[in-house]
Amino acid sequence: MKKTLFLMGFFALFSALSSPVFAKEVEASPDTYEYDLALTEIAKIQAPYISNNYIVFTAPVTSNSIGVAFDYEEFRKIHYFQLRKNYGYEGELTSSYYFYITEIPKKTPRVCYRLIIDGLWTIDPQNPNVIYNEKDNFALSYIDMPPVETEITEKLDNGLTHFICYSESGQKIRLGGTFTNWDSWIYEMKETAPGKYEIDIPLHAGTYYYSYYNGITPFLDETNPSRGYAKDGRIVSCITIN
Repeated sequence: MKKTLFLMGFFALFSALSSPVFAKEVEASPDTYEYDLALTEIAKIQAPYISNNYIVFTAPVTSNSIGVAFDYEEFRKIHYFQLRKNYGYEGELTSSYYFYITEIPKKTPRVCYRLIIDGLWTIDPQNPNVIYNEKDNFALSYIDMPPVETEITEKLDNGLTHFICYSESGQKIRLGGTFTNWDSWIYEMKETAPGKYEIDIPLHAGTYYYSYYNGITPFLDETNPSRGYAKDGRIVSCITIN
């Protein structure tokens, strides 16, 4: 009896290990390279500045806690600064500061904010740029975002989703994804300007995974930072339509 049970368990395990496993498209782990680079590049306490796709805030360690609230969140959420300490080769403390790093919000030419220092709302002492909010009767610090030089893949107001690709001129760029069952020959993009390829397609609400194709070679949508994994493990672009 024990031998029979052992054999049954062995064959069940062998079957499970030998059966093919098909993974669904899943969200890729966030790429922290640019964030880590922004953190390591902090050289001193200064006014907030832009580092790649991030806004970097710094503050001296002269208080117990510092938070920041943004206008594009209607000041409803407080994001707290972190304390960073740097040490020398012999373990001695060389510098310390508070910092907060956040992604640049899309389609926001100016970010207005207030700090909360030890529970008190105030403007940013490190930032000379201040405006007055007459509606709510308080001052705001602000930082202007760099102008957007390129269009991005996004849902349009007419219900279509606009895909855009920047590549060498004169190519035949195609679009394929989960919405075409990964058939890349259904949608060929139109070159609307030298090196600029566009196409608008109807997509229902949901999350989709896709790639651009030049010949049989797939490549990512560089205007869209969202990534995922295809069933074959390949990293692809990802877009969620609401």
